[in-house]
Amino acid sequence: MGRDVPALVFTRDDRRRFRDKMHTCLDVFARMLREARFDFERPQVGLEIELNLVDAAGDPAMRSADVLEAIADPAWSSELGRFNLEINIEPRRLTAGGPDSWEQEIRDALNHAEEKAAAMGTHLVMIGILPTLELSHVGAAALSENPRYHLLNEQIFSARGEDLLIAVDGVERLRTYADTITPEAACTSTQFHLQVSPDTFAAHWNAAQAIAGVQVALAANSPFLFAKELWHETRIPLFEQATDTRPDEIKVQGVRPRVWFGERWITSVFDLFEENARYFPALLPLCDDEDPRETLDAGRIPGLAELTLHNGTVYRWNRPVYAVVDGVPHLRVENRVLPAGPTVADVLSNGAFYYGLVRALVDEDRPVWSRMSFAAAEDNLHAAARRGIDAQLYWPGVGEVPATELVLRRLLPLADRGLERLGMDAAWREPLLGIIEQRCVTGRNGAVWQSEMFHHIQDIVHVADRHQALRRMTLQYIDYMHLNAPAHTWPVD
Repeated sequence: MGRDVPALVFTRDDRRRFRDKMHTCLDVFARMLREARFDFERPQVGLEIELNLVDAAGDPAMRSADVLEAIADPAWSSELGRFNLEINIEPRRLTAGGPDSWEQEIRDALNHAEEKAAAMGTHLVMIGILPTLELSHVGAAALSENPRYHLLNEQIFSARGEDLLIAVDGVERLRTYADTITPEAACTSTQFHLQVSPDTFAAHWNAAQAIAGVQVALAANSPFLFAKELWHETRIPLFEQATDTRPDEIKVQGVRPRVWFGERWITSVFDLFEENARYFPALLPLCDDEDPRETLDAGRIPGLAELTLHNGTVYRWNRPVYAVVDGVPHLRVENRVLPAGPTVADVLSNGAFYYGLVRALVDEDRPVWSRMSFAAAEDNLHAAARRGIDAQLYWPGVGEVPATELVLRRLLPLADRGLERLGMDAAWREPLLGIIEQRCVTGRNGAVWQSEMFHHIQDIVHVADRHQALRRMTLQYIDYMHLNAPAHTWPVD
């Protein structure tokens, strides 16, 4: 959903033509898969990080357009809310450079953006949900100026026919309605990309699905929403609800949600794109001028614009990506389950764990997805979102165990083995996976620190006003974020 779109009113004919064109794209895509036209000889990884903008008090700052203009770097782009930004880190080989090269590249980019933002009285925050965000901050006025978001908002509410109910029962209880999709902008994430071959795509996607709950348990960083303490990773239920096109009557009929874990293990990347076309009406039925059949017949590579646009409006937690770079197509798994932050060190340790564990699971003789029901993987995701690092998760061969025990005893050694097979030497992988290990040993991640710090400010420092306590916690979070010490080391004082 990264392209700009004009503001339009769609007709029934637009929708019919888009459906026909998308099925043509599917046919062409199937032919491309058969003819092995994809680049995977030198696979790369990629990273996107979504961030929040705050003012000097730690409250949301609706200045994304001004800050983007000041940063003046095409790697940065707008997001759904006017208090959001996103950076796309240049794709690379996982083992390119030395152990510190990727981290330094990311920190340099973030520090440059922070310097430009600070010059206009704003600051960047890497966090799953901004704790100071109030319901009053996510009205229509907070929607990004980019026309694509306004058009998406119109289409989602046209499909729903009613306001959005946001309901989360956690430590506290939240019930509220929204008349725009802007609450989705509260969800700021880290997205890891992994380029794979067509033949191994299904195995990589299945592996990523199997470990989604483990990832969220380890990295939860979103305990607050609209001044309520809810789930450790409240971003998961919020995102599921904030983009839901289904009124209640449609839900009970079994219609799939657009934020979707899926419902089965796959055997081909084609399964996912075909499901998109089969289950989900087009939200943005915009047709491209290219005829993909003619392009392929002429020996060129089609962009499959309708297929990719529609794919961008189906929000899978692990999304398939088809892209063409320098005239060569490739496939990626986009891992979308993790929140942003707390630090660059935490983000890269999460990435190392993900890339290494997926590789190890793909290489197993008896894949984990052949021994684990798909429903169990989905249950793990929601258990992890609710309880975070304290969650109990199911894993084949061990049953239901604490997430920390599962990682320390079984998954961390697998991740280390996978990184070694990917060519990452011990001097690089041990510090990264060491952060994951210490997170498990201490039982502390970003969500735990946020909750403990908030209650410390309220109960020990005696700041009775809830919003003021959240502000103070957020400002302290920002200070520690800039130090880049992993969140499990952050003191509560």
